[in-house]
Amino acid sequence: MDPKVLIVEGGSDRKRLLPILAEPVEIICTNGTISPYHIEELLEPYENQDLFVFMDADASGDSIRKLFKQLYPEAKHLYTDRLYRQVEKTPNKVLAGVLIAANFKVHPKYLAGGINE
Repeated sequence: MDPKVLIVEGGSDRKRLLPILAEPVEIICTNGTISPYHIEELLEPYENQDLFVFMDADASGDSIRKLFKQLYPEAKHLYTDRLYRQVEKTPNKVLAGVLIAANFKVHPKYLAGGINE
C-alpha cells in the first residue's frame, strides 16, 4: 500500500508532524507561495496516492489551499485552529486530534493527557 501524502508549507511543519505520526507518511513541503505549475510538478510522482493538504490558517496558507482545491479537488484538507495560525505553533495534542480525524495513525503519547508541546 502506498503511504499517504501530506502537503505542508514548510520544513518546520514537517518536523512538527513527523514525531506525532505512527505510520509511514510522505510529507511534501511547498515552501511558501507556489504556482499551479510548481504544484503539479511537485505532486506528479504521487498522483495515485491519497493527498492531504495541511496549511497554516493565514493568508498564505489560504492562497495555497485555494490552488490545491482547483488542481486537486480530490485532496482532503486538514485545518489547524485560527487561534494557533501556524501548523508549527499548534500544540501536539491538537495536531494529533486533527490527524486522527483524517484517519492517520498517531503515537498515543501525543493524545489528550500526553505530550503537549
